[in-house]
Amino acid sequence: MTSLSYAAPTSVDAAVKLLAGASGLAKVLSGGTDLLIQMRAGRYKPELIVDTKKIPGIIGIREENGGFVVGAGTPGAVVEAHAGMTKAWPGVVEALDLIGSTQVQGRCSLAGNLCNASPAADSVPAMYAAGAIAVVVGSNGTREVPVEQIPTGPGRTSLAKDEFILEFKFPPRPAHSSDAYLRFIPRTEMDIAVVGCGISVTLDASGVCTAARCSLGAVAPTVLLVKEMADVLVGHTLDADTLAKLDAAAQAAAKPISDKRGTAEYRKKISGVLARRVAAIAFDRAMGKAAGKAH
Repeated sequence: MTSLSYAAPTSVDAAVKLLAGASGLAKVLSGGTDLLIQMRAGRYKPELIVDTKKIPGIIGIREENGGFVVGAGTPGAVVEAHAGMTKAWPGVVEALDLIGSTQVQGRCSLAGNLCNASPAADSVPAMYAAGAIAVVVGSNGTREVPVEQIPTGPGRTSLAKDEFILEFKFPPRPAHSSDAYLRFIPRTEMDIAVVGCGISVTLDASGVCTAARCSLGAVAPTVLLVKEMADVLVGHTLDADTLAKLDAAAQAAAKPISDKRGTAEYRKKISGVLARRVAAIAFDRAMGKAAGKAH
């Protein structure tokens, strides 16, 4: 049986060297709410766990160049309590708030949710819609990667063996901008999304959409960034015709499987329904109307 080693380095360089030098499977522990469960289930049997939470700056939120930088190990509860993030990116915050229980919220992180690479992850569609950038560190230095380029398949990412995410950059918000996230689940809480949808929009003063990013979760091997949905919104107000076209674009983009949580046909239909609802919330928020919590 392979012995398990645990390390909690206090610098990026030390963490990178540990990952690069591991002879067997090494896993980064960001929050641990997925990793520890998967280890108990026997899905992963790592030789080394590198806990990154003692690296300075990897936990915390700061304002930078008009946007926000969220440390990769920042617990969900901390993000949700941050007034600036809640105002600028309510969709990201409400998506993160859907991960697990109150206890899980004290540990789960955006980096862990992204790098677990589940197509049904909740915060990931919202981060795609936000246009978040992952700051990745490794032996070859630092690189900035759009979050949609990190997951490559269920449980797989584009990160090299010696790489991990240090932080996320969320861009500044123009006037009349906001976002929203919704998921459909069989139960009322703490379940896995049958479909998830994130939408971020910028409007002009009259309510015409000038920029949009739209995403769908749980309907393909990875979360999808759907340009066709965004194209439907840009240049239009959210009238009945636009909503109908958005619904159709979402259904066309969804490529789900049938499983115990729903048939492929059902999930395609739900994709359109959620897209309409999420767009309405995002547009209302962007125009300063009180849309409340999407979930």
